[in-house]
Amino acid sequence: MSNKVNESMSLAKPEANDLSIKQKLAVAIGAIGLLIFGLAIFYTNFPNKILFLTLSLSAIALGTILFANDVYLTKSEGIKNDGVWFKSMSSRGVLGWGTGVLLTGFYIILYFYPKYLGLTPNGEPNTGLISLFDPLSKLLSGNPASQWFVYGTLYTVAILVFGYKFMLKYRHNRYEQLRTASVMFFQLGFAFLIPEFMSRLNASPNYNLPYYDLKSMWPLNYYLFDSWSVNGLLSSGFLGLIMLLFGVLSIFVISPILTYKYGKRWYCSWVCGCGGLAETAGDSFRHLSSKKLSAWKLERWLVHTVLVFSVVMTTAVVYTYLGSDPNKFWITRSTFLLGVGILLTLVFSLTMIFKRHELGKDARYGAIGYFIVIAALFIMHYTGTTHDVFLIKSSSLRSAYGLYIGSIFSGVIGTGFYPIFGNRVWCRFGCPMAAVLGFQQRMFSKFRITTNGGQCISCGNCSVYCEMGIDVRAYAQKGENIVRSSCVGCGICSAVCPRGVLKLENDSMKGRINANEILLGNNVDLMDLINKK
Repeated sequence: MSNKVNESMSLAKPEANDLSIKQKLAVAIGAIGLLIFGLAIFYTNFPNKILFLTLSLSAIALGTILFANDVYLTKSEGIKNDGVWFKSMSSRGVLGWGTGVLLTGFYIILYFYPKYLGLTPNGEPNTGLISLFDPLSKLLSGNPASQWFVYGTLYTVAILVFGYKFMLKYRHNRYEQLRTASVMFFQLGFAFLIPEFMSRLNASPNYNLPYYDLKSMWPLNYYLFDSWSVNGLLSSGFLGLIMLLFGVLSIFVISPILTYKYGKRWYCSWVCGCGGLAETAGDSFRHLSSKKLSAWKLERWLVHTVLVFSVVMTTAVVYTYLGSDPNKFWITRSTFLLGVGILLTLVFSLTMIFKRHELGKDARYGAIGYFIVIAALFIMHYTGTTHDVFLIKSSSLRSAYGLYIGSIFSGVIGTGFYPIFGNRVWCRFGCPMAAVLGFQQRMFSKFRITTNGGQCISCGNCSVYCEMGIDVRAYAQKGENIVRSSCVGCGICSAVCPRGVLKLENDSMKGRINANEILLGNNVDLMDLINKK
């Protein structure tokens, strides 16, 4: 019998729970899978790559499943965020920083130095870690593995196994069960398997299909309108044309309709792979998102700057792809720039006319972004050539966006920094798709989170676990509906509320924004305020 005495008088138990025997066994099993990957990185020549790849992925999955079962199935259903601030991994401790550094380092090597992982040029056989994935890649697409196939496989496995863990943790909440199953389905099918099957079709001379994640739309899918992508789709017959049309309709028809009905959550929390990884593998770090006012200000400036850059970059790429002869191009460069300008002007004008009062000071910043893009269109029209815009090659502009935004921000920082800055760094500060959907949600969506202020006990769970840095409690205390551009509708604030104060709803536009003034007796004439109501 242990004689250890707990001298703490805290009701909240300040020390983290020790791992049980089953949890330690699960960690050991998962470590075996990681060890195989580590040996492959150091160019170990495995005699049977199929066996060792299966063993490594299975060990990681089995370890995670066994660990999750012992953590959550031994307890009753309900809120399970016990001791997160007392664990090194989830409180920016040594384990958290170490994991962040390792993930970031792995992403940097994977993105920019894949030769150190065994990728070989000129069709030579792969070596190292990448060669370990060759059998699976050849099975699905018929091609040897690339660093992107390794990335996609590990990404998908992470969403599936941590998605299982997430569903156990929130098994008391049907909404969380359904949306987690949704992101698992879309990642496995639309982002991983279908693109690989499309690649196998390219063995036929009738197809030249580019890589295409069907659930990823512009501006997140910033390469859709590149010349190689458009040429590949148009040269692939009816299937390629349908895929190109689907991409265009997704942007201008499907997305606005779904956002109007359900808010941006239909994509950010139910479909998107970035959001899927953040919600599953990154769930343990959601409380680390900054709730500071300075972080919110930086978020608004940064994410909309990325959106402006994305619009200008994409327009420039399409501009150089087109020509000036109407006999050769059914849309000429001038017509295209005019169409972009008209569309942006229409959106800006309608917003200013009907939603100016809701935007407040933000209208000024929106106007700045609009005029920057319009000025860029004029400069493009008068200085652009077949290959250059703004005296820069369009390919260089596209490469810069892909490097700094698509790779460094989205991949390296967005995922590697989970244990440091929270699980939605990319979604908050860099995703142009989040900016577009956030604008639509704020302006004309039926979605809101309603609050029952009379039931709120100000525990703060909702604010702590909001991965987007929203001070949910401030709305709940006033009984005010939460209508925010950044809200992804994950529903965790509602799931962790012990009083049922918060509810995700799709209702009419009328009364959606119901700002409640805070009554301060020393600076408000209460009778005047009551009479106005």
